[in-house]
Amino acid sequence: MNGTIFRVGCNLTYEVAGPSAFIFNIGVVTNSLQRVLSEQFETAPVYQVQESLSKLEEKRHHRFSSGPGPLRVSYQATVELNHHLQKGDHVPETVPSGIPSQVIPYLYPSRYCESDMLVRLAQHEFGKLQHGFSRVTAICNWIHDNVEYLRGSTNPLTSAYDTATERAGVCRDFAHLAIAFCRAVLIPARFVAGYAYALQPPDFHAYFEAYLGGEWYIFDPTRLAPQTGFIRISTGRDAADTSFATIFGPATFSSMAVTTELLQGPAPSYTTDAISTSSPP
Repeated sequence: MNGTIFRVGCNLTYEVAGPSAFIFNIGVVTNSLQRVLSEQFETAPVYQVQESLSKLEEKRHHRFSSGPGPLRVSYQATVELNHHLQKGDHVPETVPSGIPSQVIPYLYPSRYCESDMLVRLAQHEFGKLQHGFSRVTAICNWIHDNVEYLRGSTNPLTSAYDTATERAGVCRDFAHLAIAFCRAVLIPARFVAGYAYALQPPDFHAYFEAYLGGEWYIFDPTRLAPQTGFIRISTGRDAADTSFATIFGPATFSSMAVTTELLQGPAPSYTTDAISTSSPP
């Protein structure tokens, strides 16, 4: 691969009051379109870290146990990224009978994406539109035009139905609502957590992918950063599957700093083309 090269990373700090166990989901995955060239996962104090990989959902976990006291977790990686772009007009929907078994779970309602509660709204707004890439684009346009991006307006329990009702949210909520709308019109969709170049303020970013024409395609109704600068951390049915930190014990989150830096290649730009996360033919 001869793609664009980025340096990504994060620094997380905690105050730990007693023995605790941590599971972090902040490492970049390697797949057919992105490759980790180098990386470091460090803790201070130093603890023995175990890594596990879930190939089905393309996610990595770093886990360790800690004693009481201040804790700093640092992850840094250099990543080569390639995307396969094509015209959206050439991307059809996949008929339900043709959806592979491993994709079927992304058709069902999930904890934060109650597609069964949004069928009437989804069918009214999108049911009669031309099928394919343009219909998912229309879903993104509707959310962008009808839901206000408002920090602090939601909490970790906010669902797609709540966002459709309150009409405000952040990237996580925009992705959940888009996924629920897609599933409500029989388009498989999944949640993606990642790093995003040029996102302001820098943070982890949530977007989604829709399964069209036998491949997964990137979409982001927030339009806060160019999609060709998205670097995947993990995928899942919704945010419950992609939490960047899971903690068992008396630990309190203190601070977070996320960075995404372009090292080599053209700067990512906004595009109306279809961006596939499958290998080019």
